[in-house]
Amino acid sequence: MRHRKKFNHLGRQAPHRKAMLANMASSLILHKRITTTTAKAKALRVFVEPVITRSKDDSTHSRRVAFRYLRDKEAVTELFRDVAGKIGDRPGGYTRIIKLGNRLGDNADMCIIELVDYNETLLADKAAAKPKSTRRRRSGGKKSTDEAAGATDAANVESTEDAVEITEAEVVEGNAETEVVAEAEVVTEAEVVAEETVEEKAEPEAKAEVEEVKEEVQEEKVEPEAKVEEVKEEVKEEKAEPEAKAEETPSEEETKEGKKEE
Repeated sequence: MRHRKKFNHLGRQAPHRKAMLANMASSLILHKRITTTTAKAKALRVFVEPVITRSKDDSTHSRRVAFRYLRDKEAVTELFRDVAGKIGDRPGGYTRIIKLGNRLGDNADMCIIELVDYNETLLADKAAAKPKSTRRRRSGGKKSTDEAAGATDAANVESTEDAVEITEAEVVEGNAETEVVAEAEVVTEAEVVAEETVEEKAEPEAKAEVEEVKEEVQEEKVEPEAKVEEVKEEVKEEKAEPEAKAEETPSEEETKEGKKEE
C-alpha cells in the first residue's frame, strides 16, 4: 500500500527507478537536453536539482555525494567543471520542461527537459529585451518628508488657484454671454418699436389711399349713370326728329286730295 507516499513510482521498483533516474540525470548533464515523458521529467527534476546545487561547492565531499547519485564519472566531472560555472549565480530552478504533445503508439504525454542556462535562443531574446528600470526614492528623514509635504501643499494651492482663475474666467465669459444676449434683446425691442412706428406712420397714408380709391370708385359709378342719361336723351331726340319730319311732310292722302281739288 502507498499510504502517505506522494512521489510517482513510475511503475517500477525502487532499485529500477533509482537506476533509471541516475541514467537520465547523467544524460541531461552531458547533453544538456533530453526528450522523455512528462511524468519521468517531473520525477527527474526533483532528483537532479539537489545534485546541481551540490556542485556549487567544489570539494571532495561534494563530488562523492554527486557520484553516489549519478553513478557516472564523466557526468560528475562535467557537472563540477562546466555546469557549476553556468549556474553559480542562480538560486534554483535549473531545469525547464517544454511539452511536445502525445506520442504515437501509447499516446504518452511527451516533453523536453533541458538546463535553463544552455538555451542560447532564449538567452539571446532576453539580452535583446530592454531591462525594466525601477526608480525608488528613500526618505531622507523628517526634512525630506517636510519638504515633500510643503511641495504637495504648494502644488495643491497652485491647483486651487488655477481652479479659481478658471472659474473666474468662466464667470466672466458667462457675464459676457448674458450681456450679448441682453444687447440682442434690446436690438429686437428696438426693431419692434421701429416697426410699430412705421406701421403707425403708414396707417394714415393707407387710410388716405383707401379714401382716394373709394372716391375714384364712386366717380366711376357716377360716370356710367351720366352716360346712360345722355344716351337716353339722345334716343329721345332721335325719336322726336322723325315725328317732326312727319308733321312737316304731307301725307299721301293729303296730296291725293289736293290733286283732286285741282
